Amino acid sequence: MNYYNVGKIVNTQGLQGEMRVLSVTDFTEERFKKGSKLSVFDDKDRLLLDVEIASHRKQKNFDIIKFKGMYHINDIEKYKGCTLKVAEENLSDLEDGEFYYHEIIGLDVYENDVLIGQVKEILQPGANDVWVVKRKGKRDLLLPYIPPVVLNVDVAGHRIDVDVLEGLDDED
Repeated sequence: MNYYNVGKIVNTQGLQGEMRVLSVTDFTEERFKKGSKLSVFDDKDRLLLDVEIASHRKQKNFDIIKFKGMYHINDIEKYKGCTLKVAEENLSDLEDGEFYYHEIIGLDVYENDVLIGQVKEILQPGANDVWVVKRKGKRDLLLPYIPPVVLNVDVAGHRIDVDVLEGLDDED
């Protein structure tokens, strides 16, 4: 079964079994809602246990979550530094024009039918995502995921067509 990262447990929060999670998903409300099923993986990417979310709230840049059946700091302290993942079977269908990160990372990026690189990661700095494109012999290109820049995404064809607007590529 395939699993996809949704967050990292960075610390405990109080004494009642809550954890601070650094989210790496666009679907925070869905992933961490009460009743959601996630899996906990250690730093060697080994599955430790499957869990169910008992509660979720936002605090500053963190998601504060609690697992069902673990209501004391002693129950959860051992999971600090672990990764939270969602099983592929628990992914929901997306609307047209929406993608999971794992579908975008690794796709080839073209401008005017010329291969310029591959998406290596996705950043979430604020208003829109930024796709980091790894290029040969050049610095990484940062492309905002906005309509005038990202023209077409073909996951099945392993291809993204873009228009690198003036000012986005400082090596031109």
